[in-house]
Formats: sequence, structure tokens, C-alpha cells
Amino acid sequence: MEVMAIAKDVRMSPSKARDLARAIQGRSVSEALKITEFSERKAAFHLGKTLKSAIANAENNFELSADDLVVKEAVVDMGHTLKRWQPKARGSAGRILKRSSHIKIVLTDQKSATV
Repeated sequence: MEVMAIAKDVRMSPSKARDLARAIQGRSVSEALKITEFSERKAAFHLGKTLKSAIANAENNFELSADDLVVKEAVVDMGHTLKRWQPKARGSAGRILKRSSHIKIVLTDQKSATV
């Protein structure tokens, strides 16, 4: 059984979060939580929060045990981009792109992951 949690419009660049998402992919939920808790990056906080939400969805909606769950997929996609301007020399302007991201975490129980 697959369980999903999505966090939308997280104010963080997707490129800064993708490497940590790749690190937790394929690991058990307890290992993934340890990685997100002990990492000092901003992405770790948001990935951990989404992971905890997926675990809560699995326990409450599908009555699955958190010990049997594995992170099947952790994806960080591009969200909307706020476009801002900063004054530059000689009356010109420079673009500032404030990016956001959508985080999607899919969990599965080990029985269906091995089959």
C-alpha cells in the first residue's frame, strides 16, 4: 500500500532540497527521520515535516505500522517563482528570482516493496 504526503509552496529553491530528498529515498522511515533530524540544512526541516505527515497519514488512515514503512519516493518539484527587482548601477535593474518548491513523499510497506 502506498501512502503520500505533499507540502506545497515551500519557500526554498528545489535544487537545494533535491540532494537531501535523494538521500532519504529507499530507506526505512526511522533512518530517514534520523537523517532529517540531524541535518542542519533548511531542507531537512521541511522534508522531515512532510515525512512525519506521511507517517501520520499511514497510521491514521490506513492503520499501518510506522516500523514497516519505507520511503519509496521523495520528489522535490518546482513551485511558483516570485520575480523581484534590485536597483543596479546607471539606472538599470537586476532580477531576483525567489523560488519555491513542492515536496512529495510516498511511503510503502515492506511487504509490497519486496514483491
